[in-house]
Amino acid sequence: MVLNQQALEIAIQTVTQQLCHSGLPGLQEIRGLPVYLFDSLSSTNQTLWELLDRGTTPPTVVIAAQQTAGRGQWGRQWQSAPGGLYLSLALTTNLAASNSAQLTMCSAWGVATALRSYGIPVLIKWHNDLLLLGYKLGGILTETRLSQGQITKAVIGIGINWSNPVPETGINLQSFFETQPTSPAVTSIEMLAAIVIQGLRSGYHYGLESGIDNLRLSYQGLLFHQGASIQVNGNPGIVKGVTSRGDLRVGLTSADATDANADAAISPEIHLQPGTISLGYPQDVP
Repeated sequence: MVLNQQALEIAIQTVTQQLCHSGLPGLQEIRGLPVYLFDSLSSTNQTLWELLDRGTTPPTVVIAAQQTAGRGQWGRQWQSAPGGLYLSLALTTNLAASNSAQLTMCSAWGVATALRSYGIPVLIKWHNDLLLLGYKLGGILTETRLSQGQITKAVIGIGINWSNPVPETGINLQSFFETQPTSPAVTSIEMLAAIVIQGLRSGYHYGLESGIDNLRLSYQGLLFHQGASIQVNGNPGIVKGVTSRGDLRVGLTSADATDANADAAISPEIHLQPGTISLGYPQDVP
């Protein structure tokens, strides 16, 4: 069932006040933000691009109760069964095309931080997934349009598991709340949508206002694989964080390094662009 427009408007007001009280950086007052609600769409990102082509001005939001052809990273299909939140936000920006990954970094940080303000211990799996208790709670897909090497418009799509069925590596918020001893802090999908909208907007504005390096440091504090041992082309390494452009920082170690001398064996770090390596989920390990 499609979200209720009136309930969403009330939730946006309530959530804005609560996040302001919690001190969410980059928080913006929402006034007159166009929000389009649909029962079913092929893709919220695609519909939002079509609205922009017809003259709709960013910022604008599209939300669907389900997607029939949702898009994920690298052309993957985005499973979008009824019961989840499927939302896209359009922004006007002037970022350099080479910094496009910053948009996803800001978005992931903003939504994770906003959800954590409600007692939901979300972490970030580089570079575009949100994890809860080590399971995938949501994913982000950022699409852009360029002019003379600058990003002029961006559409940020996000899916959050609310009550929809999920795979073994996934989790939805309803099942999480059932395990908690207290009443859920997020009581409706309209409230969840309001948190996500403000999270996306606050992440973007915090990155602009405070500088991407300040946001990057906060992002690293929420990075699920921070300090984890990984393999890069068969070589062992340690995740050290991300760069200001959103690349993964990895310090390679010698194959025979022991725990006692691992720090001494770390070579100058390498930077991996999004899409060059998959960090996987804890449930993927036999």
